[in-house]
Amino acid sequence: MAMIGNPYAKYQDSKILTASPAELTLMLYEGIIKFTNIGITAIENREFQKANTNIMKAERIVDHLSATLNDKYPVANDFRNVYDCIMQALIQGNMKKDVAELERALEYSRMIRDTWKDVMKTVEKGRGT
Repeated sequence: MAMIGNPYAKYQDSKILTASPAELTLMLYEGIIKFTNIGITAIENREFQKANTNIMKAERIVDHLSATLNDKYPVANDFRNVYDCIMQALIQGNMKKDVAELERALEYSRMIRDTWKDVMKTVEKGRGT
């Protein structure tokens, strides 16, 4: 939980606690992108432990997203395929410390994040908000 004296941490906690499921999913996509970018920078700076730690964070998010897919919807398989591509790129990038693989993971992650944003906008328009 947030430290009492840190208003930014309080804001972040509040943001998470009041987010809709769609907004939480968007935050998870942003997390994959953030941690992968940190991993890339760490590899470029030869900080391999920091790279591993952050790439593993991105991998855990992808694993969570994949595990929570609802297979009763046909689109779940499409999401699973993208998650598998992201995961493979993260694993290969981490094992080989290969920035090109991590860039590939970022490309897929940004694509799915942007698609998710479009879906959220479409749903909001449909609700008249």
